[in-house]
Amino acid sequence: MSTIPKQRVSVIGGGGAVGSATAFALIAKGVAAEVLIVDVVDKNAMGQALDISDASFMMPGTCRKGTFKEAGQSDVIIVTAGSAQQPGEPRSNLIDRNHKIIKSIMDSLQPIKSTAKILMVSNPVDILTDIAQKTSGLPRRQVIGSGTYLDSGRLRNELSEITKVSPTSIHAYMLGEHGDNQFTAWSSARIGGRPLLEHPAMQDVDLDKIYEKIQRKAYVIIDAKGSTYYGIGICAATLAEALLNNTSQVFPVVNYVEEFDCYLSWPAAIGSDGVEQSFDANLNDEETKKLQKAIKAIKDVCSNY
Repeated sequence: MSTIPKQRVSVIGGGGAVGSATAFALIAKGVAAEVLIVDVVDKNAMGQALDISDASFMMPGTCRKGTFKEAGQSDVIIVTAGSAQQPGEPRSNLIDRNHKIIKSIMDSLQPIKSTAKILMVSNPVDILTDIAQKTSGLPRRQVIGSGTYLDSGRLRNELSEITKVSPTSIHAYMLGEHGDNQFTAWSSARIGGRPLLEHPAMQDVDLDKIYEKIQRKAYVIIDAKGSTYYGIGICAATLAEALLNNTSQVFPVVNYVEEFDCYLSWPAAIGSDGVEQSFDANLNDEETKKLQKAIKAIKDVCSNY
């Protein structure tokens, strides 16, 4: 009897902080899959794989170093590799550099398994998800990005502190373009089946301050320890689990929305085929304007690639 799980998840860039945190989260969550660590720096991939494999002896998953060709035949391919923005560097330069990296990765993965799902984590994630879909050749529904899932989790944690309700019982999203053009969908937020803003604890809350705190959190973490990886690691692992196990859970992830004719962070049900369906977030006029701004920003960049 083979002890290697039948399902496979590959983490491209797994030798780095975000990739290794994602791989470890997959093992720690008990995901029954063979996790491959793939990285251009072979020594880093080997070290992370050996270390994470030590955590797998009580879990159904396994972990080892893999190749790009093996990764191309995976059920889920998670891409965490990419170049970070340098101080004072124009965003356009960063996107050009990462476009080349993502294209090189997709070329190295070929031939890609026709039923594979690609989960983009690298930033700017909305743009790079679009690029990954175009360069991979996979259908749009099979290529998604982590998007504003982590931002939405931060929002729910903050609202939990205010309302004293579990964050898993608070349904509130950050949507749009992950980063500067994301916004809080306050009008569609719910708690206990009622509008969140009707909760007594929310009556005197400054919503703009909550938004600003969520926007700043990553910078606070980076200033304190250099980078963020645990939060996004667990988010990526949870999305991979949904793809593998056909959970049909709804997440605010980067997915192609026909209505808007572009990729953006938007609520979607995720299952074994990728995106099963997208949902109308029911925004008010102010939020709709912010959505249109995000759509325009994404389309303006994606049209160059």
